[in-house]
Amino acid sequence: MGREGEYLAALLAVLAVVLAPHISNPPLVALLVISGSIALYAVFKTKYVSISLVVLAALYGLGLLPLFIFACTVVIIITGELIFSAFGEKPVSYLYYIIGAAGVSGLTMLYLEISSPLTLVIGINVAVLLKAIVQERKEALLVEALGLAVAMLLFQTLDFHTEVPLLAVAVVITSVFVFFSYRTRTANISGLFSAALIGILLIVFADVRWFLIMLLFFFLGSAATRYRYAEKLKLGVEQSHGGARGYINVFSNGLVGAISAVLFGLTGNPLAASIFVGSVATATADTVAGEIGVTGGWPYLITTLKRVPPGTNGAVSLLGEGAGVMGSAVICFSAWALGVISPEAAIICTFAGFIGSNLDSLFGEVIENRGIIGNAGTNFLSTLGGGVIAVALSALV
Repeated sequence: MGREGEYLAALLAVLAVVLAPHISNPPLVALLVISGSIALYAVFKTKYVSISLVVLAALYGLGLLPLFIFACTVVIIITGELIFSAFGEKPVSYLYYIIGAAGVSGLTMLYLEISSPLTLVIGINVAVLLKAIVQERKEALLVEALGLAVAMLLFQTLDFHTEVPLLAVAVVITSVFVFFSYRTRTANISGLFSAALIGILLIVFADVRWFLIMLLFFFLGSAATRYRYAEKLKLGVEQSHGGARGYINVFSNGLVGAISAVLFGLTGNPLAASIFVGSVATATADTVAGEIGVTGGWPYLITTLKRVPPGTNGAVSLLGEGAGVMGSAVICFSAWALGVISPEAAIICTFAGFIGSNLDSLFGEVIENRGIIGNAGTNFLSTLGGGVIAVALSALV
């Protein structure tokens, strides 16, 4: 696709946004956008841009996308295409994308006279995250467009009110975290933006203390990964890419916590805090136990207690179990010190985190080793298990 096609696609997107509020017939707007997109494809071969605009316009014309979501999605994805076409696939391009997307979508929000800053912030974060994940695929733009539209629609539907200053604080805090994580290479590009998304959800729907607890897990996990790394390298059990986390690792360990924060914000139920702390304690215990335990000699397979080589999936060791308990306790009693949970809940969640980490080993041996799920699925199930166990133990006590 040449520059002329990109500029004309951008012009078509702007015209659609400008005209749509003044045309009371969405199918007519959709028809105009679809016709223009087909013409662009026929003349300038703007294949995936045209397909994306056609799909978004069709969804708007059918009443499946509100005007605000349709307009913001269109201007954001077109902005991304122009920026990455101009600057290439570089890390700095993502920064330009964020700035450009914030500018055009902010102007769109003002023009449409619709105030939904949380939806906009989530949308921009999802847009750059999807760009980092699927950028090498041919149909990347369509995936980005649909993913962005669905994410924005979800959060607009939640209709959760947040003060703009709090949202700004969340963006600043997570941006600082992303910057230092990038400089220390503790996460790759997709990992950075997925962590930022989770961080914003924690701060906005719960409060900054929840983010600090998740941040503590991140630091403990990174420290454990670097523990005797040269020895792990010789054994062949080191984390790939020097332990830098990607989006799969971030979401598999943090998704349950993020969902519990959203539930807490929507309902105010304190059980959501127990789910959150139990899941983070599980992720911490599992990471610390695995990274430290692998240096403690030959471990035992959790299902048979037979000796197996270090790094075997589903193996546990006394050193690892002890490290896991300590990691879980640090998370839970830090949560108590911050006032997120009670001291009784801290004790309960410590046990839940330890049990959850052993569930990870059990799932790894029984399910993952049979190819039913991958490591990400094992991590997700174990963190979910840790959260559920925390709530169940709380009910029993």
